[in-house]
Amino acid sequence: MGYPRRLTRRFGAFDNFAISFTVISVITGIFSAFGYGMAAGGPPVLILGWIAVSVMVLAVGAAMGEIASAYPTSGALHFAAGKLARHHSGAWSWYTGWLNFVGQVGRTAATGYAAATFIQAYITMHWPRHYEVTGRRTVIITAAILLIQALANTYTVRLVAIFNRISVWWLLIGATVIVTCLILIPARHQEASFATDFMNGTGFTSGVYAAMLGLLVASWTFTGFDGSFHMSEETVKASVNTPKGIMRAIACSAVVGLALILALVYAIRDYPATAGASAPPVRILVDALGTGIAQLLLLIVIGAMLFCGLASMTSNTRQIFAFSRDGAMPGSRLWHSVSPRTRTPVKAVWLAAACSLALITPAWWSHTAFAAVVSVNVVGLYLAYGIPVFLRLRLGDAFEPGPWSLGRWSVPVARTAVGWIAFTSALFVLPHVSPITATTFNYAPIALGAVLLIATVWWFATARRRFQGPVSYGSPDEVAAMDLI
Repeated sequence: MGYPRRLTRRFGAFDNFAISFTVISVITGIFSAFGYGMAAGGPPVLILGWIAVSVMVLAVGAAMGEIASAYPTSGALHFAAGKLARHHSGAWSWYTGWLNFVGQVGRTAATGYAAATFIQAYITMHWPRHYEVTGRRTVIITAAILLIQALANTYTVRLVAIFNRISVWWLLIGATVIVTCLILIPARHQEASFATDFMNGTGFTSGVYAAMLGLLVASWTFTGFDGSFHMSEETVKASVNTPKGIMRAIACSAVVGLALILALVYAIRDYPATAGASAPPVRILVDALGTGIAQLLLLIVIGAMLFCGLASMTSNTRQIFAFSRDGAMPGSRLWHSVSPRTRTPVKAVWLAAACSLALITPAWWSHTAFAAVVSVNVVGLYLAYGIPVFLRLRLGDAFEPGPWSLGRWSVPVARTAVGWIAFTSALFVLPHVSPITATTFNYAPIALGAVLLIATVWWFATARRRFQGPVSYGSPDEVAAMDLI
């Protein structure tokens, strides 16, 4: 790919799968967004929407996997965009990289903030009269979480791989325990027909629009699977194990997530009261299982969120490392340096942590400001996923696939992926609640527009003269001579 080796290959096939499976983290996504789904369509959209989104995301993952097989580098999406563009490769790579960066930082911040929120929910269950949840306390706890995750990522890749292996079993066993408890312990469940009860608490009169908004629950959950792509330079047999890791992570998450959603839906006791709760899934656990068991299961949820944040920061760090290696970030020489002792991009780790902390700082005063920035992370990620796939379609038969290829299905799958990304990206920037006020307004389009405006001004001011896309350090023999490991 034109780069000297600076990162050690210590990720096996399972480790590569684990990074994306952990970042997707169905427990994190479902528990943090379930309440919104109860208002936007209710049971039928939660269940059928999950199935539909899973199929579409598999198409996105397959299209990305084919590109990852051809270009297995840490640069991943921005590298592929630069290589697949017929013209203006620098601009395509530039915008893809910055969208990916914003999305990655947002994902790391969002999972940390979600973990802090559920940690406080756990504390409140123990001391309801002595602990008050505030924005300041949430930010402080999030900062502590980011610090611990940065310290873990500072050390060897092997340590991160061990945590990711643990996280896979934590998610699988944890989800199994939660589902089993919700099936066996409650004295009664909802009738089978409950899955057809449509609910619209969005404030919009159109049921179709409310149902489409409900798809955001699954769409929010299925983000971050580009983590396998970003870890490809540290994965053995990356041109095969990276696409397999992406597909396995999405498929496994789809099955586990469907079981979890079904268990939660049929365990609901009082729908209006649960939908109006500050943390609806916690209310479901308490009503169905009692406070004691709910507290134990909440520990599983918190653990899943912490593992998810750790893996998100790992992926975020590798994107920063690769983007800086191509000279696309301020202080690039600093951020793509690698520790000679740990063989990890330590400075990039702390940049990722600092940017995530900056992103959640507005929550000290206002949750709305934070939610606006977090919303744009999903749009940023999916647009970054879609650009290389779109360029691959434009390239047509000139595209040279790697060892893992979709064959005759390549173009149809890529078209499906691009169409789905365009649809979901539009959903994330449309109003989500009515009436639209200062507190309910979806600030995602403003945040996304601000990011694109800054990137555009920067591009035309200076970047277009110095950034031409992915950098080649020389011929294969010359690059091999530069290898530092």
